[in-house]
Amino acid sequence: MLQGPDQVSKYLTAPVARSDMPGGLPFIIGNEAAERFSFYGMRAILVVFMTQHLVDSSGALHVMSEEEAKGWYHLFVSAVYFTPLLGALLSDGLLGKYRTIILLSLFYCAGHAALALDDTRWGLVVGLGLIALGAGGIKPCVSSHLGDQFGQKNQGLLSRAFAWFYFAINLGAFFSSLATPWLLARYGAAVGFAVPGILMLIATLTFRAGRHRFVHIPPGGRLFLKETFSRQGLGALGRLTIVYVFVAVFWSLFDQTGSSWVLQAQHMDRVLLGVELLPAQIQAANPLLVMLLIPVFSCLIYPAIDRVFPLTALRKISIGLFVAAAAFVVPGMIQLSIDHGGTPSIAWQLLAYVVLTAAEVMVSITCLEFSYTQAPKTMKSFVMAFFMLSISLGNLFTSAVNFIIRNPDGSSALQGADYFLFFTLLMLVTAVLFVVVARYYRGRIYIHSEQAAAA
Repeated sequence: MLQGPDQVSKYLTAPVARSDMPGGLPFIIGNEAAERFSFYGMRAILVVFMTQHLVDSSGALHVMSEEEAKGWYHLFVSAVYFTPLLGALLSDGLLGKYRTIILLSLFYCAGHAALALDDTRWGLVVGLGLIALGAGGIKPCVSSHLGDQFGQKNQGLLSRAFAWFYFAINLGAFFSSLATPWLLARYGAAVGFAVPGILMLIATLTFRAGRHRFVHIPPGGRLFLKETFSRQGLGALGRLTIVYVFVAVFWSLFDQTGSSWVLQAQHMDRVLLGVELLPAQIQAANPLLVMLLIPVFSCLIYPAIDRVFPLTALRKISIGLFVAAAAFVVPGMIQLSIDHGGTPSIAWQLLAYVVLTAAEVMVSITCLEFSYTQAPKTMKSFVMAFFMLSISLGNLFTSAVNFIIRNPDGSSALQGADYFLFFTLLMLVTAVLFVVVARYYRGRIYIHSEQAAAA
């Protein structure tokens, strides 16, 4: 049993042989739902806050341009998905997953507090920096901690567990995407950012409550470093990195639902079923659709395709990349209508969400499970961090594009629909190249061994 210097309780250090779901799973999923509420709630209002609510030290309005706000937004998201490398190093090499999650969650809560208490650029920088450290640092640890709960006997339930995990992500994201834009509009930035902070505190307490039900895989220490730089470890990282380079382009498109799509929605007819939606609230369509589409894909679409040809993980990702390219055609068409004096219905953007969310189900969920199973046993968090680095690179690319296309007079070098056309063509070329590369991928599955059940 693991007995750390600050632990007086004995924890399981390997999965118990069992055929059902692990006992600690509800605490992990509950934590994820509350944490994702906090993150996506804060993120949903970020562009609107920067372009409409940001003030200077005297309290006077001092907002950003749309291009500058998009650049800052994607730079922040990039940072969130770069810091998982730090979290993974702490987790797999030194502290273990549980203690790393608890520690970095405290920084996470402090970041929300900074945003709620200070609506200047200084508060923005401090708050986003702390959230990037906390949110990013715990991400690879939580998902790999979930996988650690499973052994050889119940590994067949791993796909279902990751599906529930992803469901929890989107349950939290759905409610926060509706609630926080309303809170910002009605009560201001302090309340808009404080409520996600409270949910992050709840997430931390929920996770701590499950500590005696979890399997705590000990940190690898020197073994982690040895395995990481071994032929096996470097080989696994090398193979997965090739996949992640292509997946990064998907994220450069997908995460624009929180930036360019929100800004586009400001110029659309947002009345739907007699209710006028706020521009940032449209993002709630994505998590709702994920919750609806997961069972549709699992029970209907995947079995139907599998009857035509074997549907491997890489083939799911390949199809998803092509679907993502098709999804970006829709906002391009919307922008053409806006640029020529029209005010298209928000229903058209909802159509784009349906197509893009279908791509997300095929790419993101599949890649999450694929990354865990392809990671050597002492490198689970580290490999999950590499997966999240693909999200960072995608957003860094989008951020760079938005800063580069800004002309000295404040206009954009990629005007109107040309902006969406650029990303559509980029995604299409990426999808074609990935089909070729995926044919030559040769991997190996790693699952933790079990220990005997306690008497």
